[in-house]
Amino acid sequence: MNKEKVNRIVLVGTGAVGCSYAYSLINQGVAEELVLIDVNEAKAEGEAMDLNHGMPFAPSPIHVWSGSYQDCATADLVVITAGLAQKPGETRLELVEKNTKIFKQIVKSIMESGFNGIFLVATNPVDILTYVTWKESGLPKERVIGSGTVLDSARLRSALGKYFNVDTRNVHAAIIGEHGDTELPIWSHAMIGIEHLNAVLKRKGDLKKECLDEIFVNVRDAAYQIIERKGATYYGIGMSLVRITKAILNNENSILTVSAYLNGEYGQSDVYIGVPAVINRSGIREVVEIELNEKETEQFNHSVSVLKETMQSVIE
Repeated sequence: MNKEKVNRIVLVGTGAVGCSYAYSLINQGVAEELVLIDVNEAKAEGEAMDLNHGMPFAPSPIHVWSGSYQDCATADLVVITAGLAQKPGETRLELVEKNTKIFKQIVKSIMESGFNGIFLVATNPVDILTYVTWKESGLPKERVIGSGTVLDSARLRSALGKYFNVDTRNVHAAIIGEHGDTELPIWSHAMIGIEHLNAVLKRKGDLKKECLDEIFVNVRDAAYQIIERKGATYYGIGMSLVRITKAILNNENSILTVSAYLNGEYGQSDVYIGVPAVINRSGIREVVEIELNEKETEQFNHSVSVLKETMQSVIE
């Protein structure tokens, strides 16, 4: 009797981000198998043991173990959180050369297993490392995805929900561009419930549009503020990765602001960058090309140019 195919996720990197992802994954009952891989094998073993001890309280059973790159052969999804973390005062782009070297070896090892699933990249600078993963893997661009600005968009929705005193889940707003200093808010498409943001501001005269600029700056610089206080960010990105994972494994056709490859969309090409995209079991079904106003277009083009300039030193 043939066993029914189960969803296998391989997590490469059991640092704070990877473990936050694994913990959230188990608590939300996503997938049936989770393999942990780390250059520190003992660390991966310990994390697997610890996670398994909480399994009696999980919504559904997940088989968790520490493994090797050979386990990627039949994986549906490989999530990479490995790499050097951002230090206080360091930008995400300053990590590029260090983490590119690490990634090339990781992706090579994964592909040697015969892996033919979907990559989900979270390590910073995520847009550039997603591009590196795509190039090194040889997989179709649709099956290599970066976490992009999913977390940034969540931070924006959270801040707007607090400002307008409405449920964050009823705030529809997004950040696009580089996951970093050149990202931008798409105010021209922001909605509070089913009402356009500008209409809400007009109706509530005591709410100031200038406050939106302050909200965005706090969203953009949130990682710096968190790193300064606790040394790293991991819960938010861990849950963001689970959200993307669910969209993939459940074939949701959900629209998320992931790092996707542009091939003419938004007038740009040969770059991975945060944009709205439809995510399902095949990976990125399509990039959603929304109409940007003049200022947003200028900002987005600048974000692309910064990424491309930074990539030159590591892309052959």
